[in-house]
Amino acid sequence: MEIKGFLVLSLLLSLATILECANKPPATQTTKGKTVTVLSIDGGGIRGIIPGTILAFLESKLQELDGPDARIAQYFDVISGTSTGGLVTAMLTAPGEDNRSRFAAKDINKFYSENGPEIFPQDNASTQGPKYDGEYLRSIIRESLGSITMNQTLTEVIIPTFDIKLLQPTMFSTSDAKVKTSKNALLADACIGTSAAPTLLPAYYFETEFEDGKTRSFNLIDGGVVAVNPTQVAVTHIFNEIVKGNFEFVDVKPMDTRKILVISLGTGTAKFEEKYNASTASQWSPRDWINPTIDSYSASSADLPDIAEDNLVGNTTSGDLATTENMEALADIGNKLLEKSVARVNIDTGAYEPVEEEGTNSDALIRFAKLLSDERKIRTAN
Repeated sequence: MEIKGFLVLSLLLSLATILECANKPPATQTTKGKTVTVLSIDGGGIRGIIPGTILAFLESKLQELDGPDARIAQYFDVISGTSTGGLVTAMLTAPGEDNRSRFAAKDINKFYSENGPEIFPQDNASTQGPKYDGEYLRSIIRESLGSITMNQTLTEVIIPTFDIKLLQPTMFSTSDAKVKTSKNALLADACIGTSAAPTLLPAYYFETEFEDGKTRSFNLIDGGVVAVNPTQVAVTHIFNEIVKGNFEFVDVKPMDTRKILVISLGTGTAKFEEKYNASTASQWSPRDWINPTIDSYSASSADLPDIAEDNLVGNTTSGDLATTENMEALADIGNKLLEKSVARVNIDTGAYEPVEEEGTNSDALIRFAKLLSDERKIRTAN
């Protein structure tokens, strides 16, 4: 099942989000956890403020249940993020003092508001090549994450990138880093690589070493080139680990009936407009940057079963407009989204329709926090 969207609360934060792996009940009762938990965060540049707002709310509810030291990373088996979502993933899972998250979820928006104007300087944009030189972004990520490597993250992390030299995807994961020194990159390097959106930021080069000491080189751009939906990457990884017998936290077998809880957070999409029909879709030039082919590719990657919001307009649709006014507007969108009704897309019409019996998105997040808390208590008790 492919899951994607701006904020997939309508599907992923209700009982409908609990995916059944098979119909036959397990022969024996598990002695570990009962539910696999996944968090996925999309790319979108400065619009990362929107999922940052949602994550801060979710973490606050976890703290109400389990105390002020509760952190997002403690509750998810896998956290996957692309582009700016990769940066958020790293912030949530980077170890700090006492092996707790170096950053709280509420620190995400603080990071964007303090550093966004320097990452995307509006008065110093280039007219040739990438719009920004990326130097400040690289510097602040290295400063924030230090010498932490992929094998040190607090939970399983997956950060998709694309190697522009080899023309193939490169996935950085905690599990790979533990068994392959060449994949045990600095967490900062993986973040910088996945954030290198081709039109905005330059490709990123760095090196690691193989077990025999030989050098491995990476030439990376934005992971969204191949994994615009990091949820797919995370769920595929989990099932691969289950099949190989490597999944540690939940005693599942490929044919067991087990539950997977997924929350997939996006960074917003522009308000839907019926720009094309069968006639106008043929009236464009290959030189046009905005054309039906590109729009269709983007939409088919982004719009799957349930999406709760797609009404960004004006400056808020930009991924790099890091003005104080726009960043405040994005935070306001995130807060207002919490109070909107859970919604699902009608696949026949493309319209987003509220599901009144499921309450607001904040109601759904509160329910989700309780599920996460209960699962963690089971594992702690065992």
